[in-house]
Amino acid sequence: MRNHLNQFKLILSLVFSFTLVFVNAQDGTPFGDLPPTSEYGKCYAKCKIPDVYETVTVQKLKKEASTKLIKVPAVYETVTETMLAKEAGTKYKTIPATYRTVSEQVMVHPEKVKIRTIPARYSTESKQVLVTPARGQWVRKKKSPNCFSQNPDDCYVACYEEVPAVYRTEKYQVLAEPARQEQDVTPAVYKTVTKQVIDQPARVEEIPIPAEYKTISKKVLVSPESTNQETIPAQFTDVTEKRLVSKGGFTVWTEILCAERTTSSKVLSVQRALAGMGYNPGPSDGVMGMKTQTALKQFQTDKGLPIGNLNLETLKALGVSQ
Repeated sequence: MRNHLNQFKLILSLVFSFTLVFVNAQDGTPFGDLPPTSEYGKCYAKCKIPDVYETVTVQKLKKEASTKLIKVPAVYETVTETMLAKEAGTKYKTIPATYRTVSEQVMVHPEKVKIRTIPARYSTESKQVLVTPARGQWVRKKKSPNCFSQNPDDCYVACYEEVPAVYRTEKYQVLAEPARQEQDVTPAVYKTVTKQVIDQPARVEEIPIPAEYKTISKKVLVSPESTNQETIPAQFTDVTEKRLVSKGGFTVWTEILCAERTTSSKVLSVQRALAGMGYNPGPSDGVMGMKTQTALKQFQTDKGLPIGNLNLETLKALGVSQ
């Protein structure tokens, strides 16, 4: 019986998959694959990313390099030398001992312990018993507030939505707190006594006497007269060119927040996180406007994250709860 049920579930899953692929073909979408998982409350999106270009500057030769001879005169400098005038020595100094006053706690009466028993305590609790199990279904949506593009054909969202289970409540008695024994402790009584103890013992300190030096000056040849060949570097001019950085197209399925979870408070948290990381999302108003989208795209590009929607990887990188 169980094998027949599993075979029936497999056939339903295959029929559902072929139906989604057929719907994709009818809608004219450029892909026919499904999101990677079928879990309740999860949504995925594919977003269209445009080609990215950059303007680079290259140098072109304007004038070739050349050489010329330059006569370099001899160079002298005045140097100083340090000579020993008096050798180093040592002297000794006696440091007397120092004392400090310390206090000690002495017990007058020892600690007393009395044991008493506290009976157990019970409470009434309830539990949920399943009446009808939950089930789920995929729902395809064309536009989501997570997608940045204003063109509804640039993002395709598939959400696996749950038909919730039905439960009933049952009550039962549980042990809230077992019987136990407690101790009533009468603390010990102490008194404080003081006495003198050595803080630092007497010692002999060795003090070094540094050597004394004197300085003399003299003129020395640094480099003799010579002839150098100087190279006149080539001259270049800057020319700008436009180069393709990355080819656009649709992204892979990326998990995003479903529409009902993309609240203004969630967008406000994203705006504050972007501003805290040095990006400019515009006013912190909880609205996914053009400035917020631009700042979010730049953050995703800098961090190597999926681009084009408010996906879970980006929320994690921003430190915003999902």
